[in-house]
Amino acid sequence: MSASFVRRFLFEGLDIRGAIVHLGDAWQGMQAGRNYQPTVAQLLGETAAVTALIAAQLKQPGRLTLQLRGNGPVQMLVMDCNEQLQMRGMARSNPVVLPAPVPDLLGAHQGGQLLMSLDLPTARQPYQSYVPLVGDSIAAIFEHYLEQSEQQPSRLFATANRQAACCLFLQKMPDADQRDPDGWHRVTQLASTVKTAELLELDAESLLGRLFHEDIAEHGIRLYDPLPVTYHCPENWEKVRDMIRGIGRADAEAILAEHGEIVINDDICNRTYRFSAQDVADLFAASQGKALN
Repeated sequence: MSASFVRRFLFEGLDIRGAIVHLGDAWQGMQAGRNYQPTVAQLLGETAAVTALIAAQLKQPGRLTLQLRGNGPVQMLVMDCNEQLQMRGMARSNPVVLPAPVPDLLGAHQGGQLLMSLDLPTARQPYQSYVPLVGDSIAAIFEHYLEQSEQQPSRLFATANRQAACCLFLQKMPDADQRDPDGWHRVTQLASTVKTAELLELDAESLLGRLFHEDIAEHGIRLYDPLPVTYHCPENWEKVRDMIRGIGRADAEAILAEHGEIVINDDICNRTYRFSAQDVADLFAASQGKALN
């Protein structure tokens, strides 16, 4: 399996910054046991790469959640990532999803939305923003979102297959036109020549050298150390036990009487938690013992 990372760079003489995201093992871990259709997997993989890109900009502990929701064949794409670039995600779709334009797949014309939620320990409640789905690809949707949120021209190129999910990001900084009036136009035109295979297969140095050889030679580039990305979806039995405690003993026993067990599905981690009648009895007995103490 290939590594997963975000690698930022800066054209020092042009005041243009960017990043390359490559998700290998993290993306493959996210797909394990899911059996996503190819179209759905590609959309989710591209969303994963962009989520890692945005989360890499977090300057303090926090959790970024991105959701694309619509009324098309793909009802939801959700990605969750913290400042340590530990991520998880899932897609929800119809049983059969055929290739089609992204706005049709996501139901962008039927009220589809992009939700961004940022949960910071220092804030009383998460910061949330809703924007319409504007664009004919995942890259275009997030390019529009980033331009609106950061107020700087941006370009984004993303792709994904079963093995890897990748993106290339460029952003024009405030002094770019003073440094070189044609720099932003030239660099983005060169970036638009990137091929899918190059994004998926080349390392950061090779990709940048292939696309921007002359500008790197003339203006220089600062390539930062890679930030590792991991798929992180550990079991959390205590959280699930708290959920059962939260519904109360009477309701828990009513569910047991009807179904014989309590089954809780963790969709985002693709995991099922099962509790027998004895498990539930032990859980509430332990809770009562703590309360008495």
